[in-house]
Amino acid sequence: MFFEFGIKDVIDIFLVALMLYYIYRLMKESRSLNVFIGIMMFVVLWLFVSQVLEMRLLGSIMDKLVSVGVIGLIILFQEDIRKFLYNLGAHQRFKMIMHLFTSEKNTKREVDKETIMQIVMSCLSMSKRKVGALIVIERSTPLDDISDTGDKIDANINQRLIENIFFKNSPLHDGAMVISKKRIKAAGCILPVSHNYDIPKELGLRHRAAMGISQESDSIAIVVSEETGGISVAINGRFQLRLSAEKLESILTNEM
Repeated sequence: MFFEFGIKDVIDIFLVALMLYYIYRLMKESRSLNVFIGIMMFVVLWLFVSQVLEMRLLGSIMDKLVSVGVIGLIILFQEDIRKFLYNLGAHQRFKMIMHLFTSEKNTKREVDKETIMQIVMSCLSMSKRKVGALIVIERSTPLDDISDTGDKIDANINQRLIENIFFKNSPLHDGAMVISKKRIKAAGCILPVSHNYDIPKELGLRHRAAMGISQESDSIAIVVSEETGGISVAINGRFQLRLSAEKLESILTNEM
């Protein structure tokens, strides 16, 4: 029997290969690569048994396992699936498409220089005194669940207030500060910790927490190292290390 192979088949194969590649990357980053390989081996065996050998009994059993296994995989990898869907929605091309349908496409938001300078000066002061700090600035992704893990403050952004919160004897200095809508929303908050192997080993738990929240949201995470006094920023799962006050101000001006 003659098998027709057209452009739709090429597109079909390409999309399946692309999907498998992204699933492979997702599993590799989440340290679940062996699980992915095991799933692929089971799928190949299932197709071989049901389609090639046409074993009805074994094929029907494996069909049931596949239907139940999909639900199990969704439950098992719900955090990884959530991260994948977020990254898909946060892609710049999709954002450009969505902006075409929003009423804010022609509006411009003014950058509050005074707010940025309060953050920059507090980070610079804590850097000189080697006071550890972790500040998360909310953007389009709400961080209400993160704010609920700490103590609500709801105060104006002020250099002295930020430094007092992260003072070594303060009960809130170990957690993260969340800034939302140009106000300090909460402090002492708990952030998700990234398990990315690419993070340098000399970076501590604050940096891993900053990386974690930047991977799960579009927020800006600023870290002041307690060991070195270095200032770092994590955005979209990427670090910018050893920043000067001028560079930090430039990043916040562009990103906020």
